[in-house]
Amino acid sequence: MLRAVFRCGIYSRRITCQVNRIRSNARLTSTNTTTHSRHFAAMSSDEGENFDFVDDGSDSEGYAPTKKTTKKAPAKAKAAPKATKIAPKAKATAATKSKAAPKKKILADRNDADDSANEGGDASDGPVAGPSTSGDVPAPARKDKTASEKYTKLSQIEHILVRPDSYIGSIEKITQQVWTHDKDTNRMVFREVTFVPGFFKIVDEILVNAADHKITDPNMDTLKVEINVEDNLISVYNNGQGIPIEIHSTEKVYIPELIFGHLLAGSSFDDNEKKLTGGRNGYGAKLANIYSHEFTVETADRKNSQKYKQTWTKNMGVCGKAKITSNAKGDEWTKITFRPDLKRFGMDSIDEDTASLLRRRVYDLAGTVKDVKVFYNDKRISAIKNFKQYMEMYLSSAADAASEAAGGAATTKASLIHERINNRWEVGFAVSDGSFQQVSFANSISTTKGGTHVNVITDQISKHILATIGKKNKGAAVKAAQIKSHMWIFVNALIENPTFDSQTKDTLTLQASKFGTKPVLSEEFLKKVMKSPIVENILNWAQFKADQQIKKTDGTKRSRLTGLPKLADANNAGTKYAKDCTLILTEGDSAKSLAIAGLSVVGRDNFGVFPLRGKLLNVREAKHDQIMKNEEIQNIKQIMGLQHGKEYTSTASLRYGRLMIMTDQDHDGSHIKGLIINYLDHFYPSLLKLDDFLVEFVTPIVRVTKGTTKKNFFTIPEFEQWLEDTPGSDRWTVKYYKGLGTSKDEDARDYFSHMEKHMIPFAATQEGDRDLIDLAFSKKKADDRKEWLRQFKPGTYLDHRLEEIPYSEFVNKELILFSMADNIRSIPSVSDGLKPGQRKVIWACFKRNMKTEIKVAQLVGYIGEKAAYHHGEVSLASTIVNLAQTYVGSNNINLLEPNGQFGTRDQGGKDAASARYIHTLPSRIARTIYHPHDDPLLTQQKDDNLIIEPEWYMPVVPLVLINGAEGIGTGWSTSIPCFNPDDIVANLRRMMNGEEMVPMQPWWRGFKGEIRPTSKNKYDVFGLVNKLSATSVEITELPVGKWTQNYKAELEAMIAGKDSEPGTIKDYKEYHDNTNVHFVINMDAKNLEKAEEKGLIEFFKLSSKFTTSNMICFDFDGKIKKYNSPEEIIEDFYPQRLAFYQKRKDHLAKELQNVFEKLTNQARFVQMIVDKELVVSNRKKADIIVDLKKHEFRPFPKISKAKEAGEEEEALEDEESQGSAGDFDYLLGMAISSLTREKIEKLRQTASEKEDELLTLLKISPKEMWNTDLDKFMAEWEALVESIEAKVAIGGKGKRKNAVLRTRKSIGKKRGSDSEDDFKPIKAAAAKRKAPESKRPKPAAVKEEDDDEEVVPPPKKRAPAKKKDAMDVDEEEEVVAVAAKKRAPPKKKVVESDVDSDDEDDEEVIPAPKKRAAPKKADKDDMDVDEVPPPKKKAPAKKSADSDSEIEVVKEAPKKTKATLTIDSDDDEPPKGKGKAKAAPKRKSLDSTVDSDDEPPKKKKQVQPSVAEFFGKAGPSKPKISKSMKPASPPKPKKAPTKKVADSSDDELNYDDIPVAPARTAARPTRAPPKKYVEIPSDDDDDEGAGVGSESMFVDE
Repeated sequence: MLRAVFRCGIYSRRITCQVNRIRSNARLTSTNTTTHSRHFAAMSSDEGENFDFVDDGSDSEGYAPTKKTTKKAPAKAKAAPKATKIAPKAKATAATKSKAAPKKKILADRNDADDSANEGGDASDGPVAGPSTSGDVPAPARKDKTASEKYTKLSQIEHILVRPDSYIGSIEKITQQVWTHDKDTNRMVFREVTFVPGFFKIVDEILVNAADHKITDPNMDTLKVEINVEDNLISVYNNGQGIPIEIHSTEKVYIPELIFGHLLAGSSFDDNEKKLTGGRNGYGAKLANIYSHEFTVETADRKNSQKYKQTWTKNMGVCGKAKITSNAKGDEWTKITFRPDLKRFGMDSIDEDTASLLRRRVYDLAGTVKDVKVFYNDKRISAIKNFKQYMEMYLSSAADAASEAAGGAATTKASLIHERINNRWEVGFAVSDGSFQQVSFANSISTTKGGTHVNVITDQISKHILATIGKKNKGAAVKAAQIKSHMWIFVNALIENPTFDSQTKDTLTLQASKFGTKPVLSEEFLKKVMKSPIVENILNWAQFKADQQIKKTDGTKRSRLTGLPKLADANNAGTKYAKDCTLILTEGDSAKSLAIAGLSVVGRDNFGVFPLRGKLLNVREAKHDQIMKNEEIQNIKQIMGLQHGKEYTSTASLRYGRLMIMTDQDHDGSHIKGLIINYLDHFYPSLLKLDDFLVEFVTPIVRVTKGTTKKNFFTIPEFEQWLEDTPGSDRWTVKYYKGLGTSKDEDARDYFSHMEKHMIPFAATQEGDRDLIDLAFSKKKADDRKEWLRQFKPGTYLDHRLEEIPYSEFVNKELILFSMADNIRSIPSVSDGLKPGQRKVIWACFKRNMKTEIKVAQLVGYIGEKAAYHHGEVSLASTIVNLAQTYVGSNNINLLEPNGQFGTRDQGGKDAASARYIHTLPSRIARTIYHPHDDPLLTQQKDDNLIIEPEWYMPVVPLVLINGAEGIGTGWSTSIPCFNPDDIVANLRRMMNGEEMVPMQPWWRGFKGEIRPTSKNKYDVFGLVNKLSATSVEITELPVGKWTQNYKAELEAMIAGKDSEPGTIKDYKEYHDNTNVHFVINMDAKNLEKAEEKGLIEFFKLSSKFTTSNMICFDFDGKIKKYNSPEEIIEDFYPQRLAFYQKRKDHLAKELQNVFEKLTNQARFVQMIVDKELVVSNRKKADIIVDLKKHEFRPFPKISKAKEAGEEEEALEDEESQGSAGDFDYLLGMAISSLTREKIEKLRQTASEKEDELLTLLKISPKEMWNTDLDKFMAEWEALVESIEAKVAIGGKGKRKNAVLRTRKSIGKKRGSDSEDDFKPIKAAAAKRKAPESKRPKPAAVKEEDDDEEVVPPPKKRAPAKKKDAMDVDEEEEVVAVAAKKRAPPKKKVVESDVDSDDEDDEEVIPAPKKRAAPKKADKDDMDVDEVPPPKKKAPAKKSADSDSEIEVVKEAPKKTKATLTIDSDDDEPPKGKGKAKAAPKRKSLDSTVDSDDEPPKKKKQVQPSVAEFFGKAGPSKPKISKSMKPASPPKPKKAPTKKVADSSDDELNYDDIPVAPARTAARPTRAPPKKYVEIPSDDDDDEGAGVGSESMFVDE
């Protein structure tokens, strides 16, 4: 309560003051004046009053300001203030108590809005919120004025004089640092100048007008300016076309008077006219007239032969009479003379600062106005005749000023880069001193603050510099604004209808698109800019900023580090014992585990371990941001306690005294070591000068063991030397340790127990070492690195027996191996066009002799096992996918078949499916290119003592040209486009005929666009675009390498537009598929016209470029070679391939000779035995061999088998081994049936045939052999093209289709369906038909054998069959159970069957694995097949073979009978059926019935009996049939195979041969149709089970 009273007292005092003040103001106004409240507020505001009183300390709630309304003031003067409503907050406060009621009335009659401004209330008066007003300045005193005196109207001239800021700028003196002209030194000086901008502007208007005359009259050649400082007189003269001396038809005054004496008059108001002058608003020279005591215009008009002179005085207030005289000479000129009104500018005279600015403007005109002689005070400015000289004047002045600032030391003048883009644009560039500078002109107007014309030039330079230094910049990130700070730009431009930010015209604001011309800097100009010091300056600045940022991440010497969970820190790290600590950097987590295991020997106090994640960053080529964001580098810095830029003389300040590198002993491990050395050399070179700071941990790469003896080898050459020097080395066990993960924990403890053998320190850096490290890792040394790699010699390796490793040895003998391996992985061989990974894939496919497809994921595993692939599975899968891709721009010939989604041109192959979903096999043409007869001639390689792929293949044609290649290695990269196989074969045949080759150009199969050569080794590739109508175009092909999805993004960008510009196209539609491209684009007719003018190809960006200038391959000697043309590759390939044909011929001849001699010897051997010239019976083999040698029979050593495996070297045989017993096995191993006359004749006939083949071969020349292969290749190539074209034709070649979705519900609704299949969808069974799970019979326990009763559960109701080719096991159970119940046998017999194989395949019968042995509870799974009744309405089977099969009736489980079926496959996995097979040996009964390879099958293609007939059959002998035995399947029909499920062999099963159960109706649940049939493998899987037994749907296992 007291608080409220206290506040009311405060407000009462404030309100009293307000009322008194309002009354005082009210007396100043007329009593009859009716004023709107806002007028009153505005008037008070002008007088310094503030009526926005707000009491922030009010306790009132729910405050909302009331609307201001207009009230009519009463007649009395005192009542005038009532026109304004009182503040509502004041009302609320005054109403808090009844005692305040009188004051509330006063507030209602008075306006207290100015209380906050004029009431200097003290904060101590009460809790009133708001700023303190104790320091407020009282409002200035005002004169009493009447309303008429207060509101006045000015004329235009008066307004210009009273408010000059809107017209000429400020008339107050300012001080700025600007360029001026020093008359003493006659140079430009950048200094502080005090001047009046308004005065400078009126003079500049006259100067610009004189320069504009050059635009309207190109004949103008003289401009004179006189500035008389003493007399305050300025005159400007030009000899351009004079002003017309005639009376204006509308204004009725002379035109010179209209131009210079009437405001808003001139020739600049027609915006439809493109003008290049400076005038715009119609003020210009009139402003100089208004601000002058005297202003005189003189002009000479040749047309009218008159001269005109007129003078204005008193600020253009008095216009003198025009004086017109005769112009007999016919001169043309205009001269303006005026005497400025200096007092209006606060000036007494024209001081030197102002005069220097005016002189600079005169020099500006001399440089910017072309072909004009400029005079200043009757003296011609001869030093400047063009803009280039004008710019040089600035640069010279800046250099002189820098020299003076340096105490007279000579300084280098900044070089000027000048370009005249066209007649409207002239630009210059120089490097600034670290801050952006510009000198620019727009239509001779000096734009001291720049503008859009300057930005359009600086942006082009900045973007180009950014793009160029992006690769060079290793420092902090550089932005365009930071590049701009290193520029000094000069611009002299003529702009159409320019606009400026104000009348002072300091900044050009016109958009660049409206300039009238587009200033595009030339490539030559930009190249010169890049050669200037600006790039170095920017890079230095970036490096300086980077160093500042890197220092913030410096490490410190402390004992505990947190936040690095993978760090196993040494206990003494960062302590006083830190110098004895060693940090072990390992290659991955597995190597860390090995190191930790080893630390159990030496302890954890002085050893820390930190695993590296992958390879360390190459900091020498990395950008600053990459280094700052690289966790590995930052972690090493923190762990070691490294400080950026510090010079280390010891390791006392580090957390660890040594650094040890622990990597694999392979090429990648060497690279990691090199990257760590590179990091230390780049940032902390002083550390590498310290002895024993960097240590390498080496592990054995090979270990040989013999009993308890073991020997380690640290290099492969060392191991190979031991193999040569050690007799009996083959009896040692060899194990390769290429990775640290191969070593066990015991090995690690052994390594660290003998630490001195495995720890090799690096020697301190010597002279030249840093250059070698830089050579290996710097991109700048690419050419030097190429030469370094050229000098590489095979067999080079680093000897790890050294006491310490010099860095030069490491780089030249170990790191170079990684570089060479990188190139080998990345660059193809010219021989076969393959890289090692691709070659491994092709070799593995040939080795596996793949005839059927295989999953890519499985092929990856096979290659990794057989071809020793040491890299990731994902990389290998990608290689396989790339070899099989067929889309345009991938392979002209795919060596693998793409069975599945291997990628399309939509995403350039990136849309390929996962390797576990797609299948492949070698394409048919692959073996045509890589002929099998060449395989024995290839140089096989070994890896880990395993024979792997050859060094290279020798294809029939140079595949490197057909499919092209891309790759980036170390020091080298390659880019080879694809070429047409037809052209390549034609050139090969030309070389055979001794003709000149025809130049070839790139070619891609399926590409419909155009390939056009532009210059040597350069080609442009164009897509296809056609105009459909005035508003639409059609794109039907994209350039090679531009993928559909990426191009869609470009089209969408064209729809969206760029910046504020609208899109150029409206919409597009797609009609393409995976093979073809088909866009239809809609756009405005105007945009389409512009596109046609520009060219549709260029407008839609449908072009790309290819070169043949970087075709790098490994040649036949294994050296990197550059080929300048595809013809050079053919020239290199041709002699090698021809020589290989000679080798092939020799090899085939040798093989035929061996076969001929072997057959001849066999025939002679048999003949001698028949003639009893040679006795072999009842004799020792050694004696027989002696006789064979005596009769000169040739031994054939088994060593030839090794040669067939790829070994070409002749084996050394000792005397004992020559002619050994095994060498005559080809004679002694002949069958006894060979001792017949027919066999002799057959051998002699075969030998004769081989002799004829040999003679025929010897007559064929290598060229003829090659031509034969080329003919086969061309036939396969044409077939491949035809097949691909057929697929494209099926796709419709981009035709528009408008089909709609159809579901299964539509099947059968249409009459006359011509569908080839009889598929009919089924409906889901009703829920009530499903049997509850509780009623489902459970497997019965094993009963005793004396159980004669069989309990059969009632049959269940089944839903309709889901599949036609599979039978559910439970359904089988029901069928058997019902049959057994109806026809219970009195006695059960076991029947055996002799099954004859009718299989046409000659494959060996493979017995089932032992894992399939039947369980002891065999009686449960057997069933009485003999008693099962035949199903009704059974259609007869199509084909079968005869079989005499008797079946034994076996006791069954009393409660449940199950029929199971064995599905045999190549896999060893057990079948998925519930029953289990018996032991495999019982299959012998089946094996014994299989026919031999020499005899044809006994029976073929007999009619297969029905299931009922089969079940009813019984043979007399009733032999037992093994439960694990599988009856033979019927012979393979000629019909196309269906889908294969359980079979993994080459052939597939025809399900038409399987008996089909008859359909059952719902009314008879006991005969419900089965859900599915069990799939039976093809008869070609193996010879097991071949015969009639496969007729049965129920097969014992």
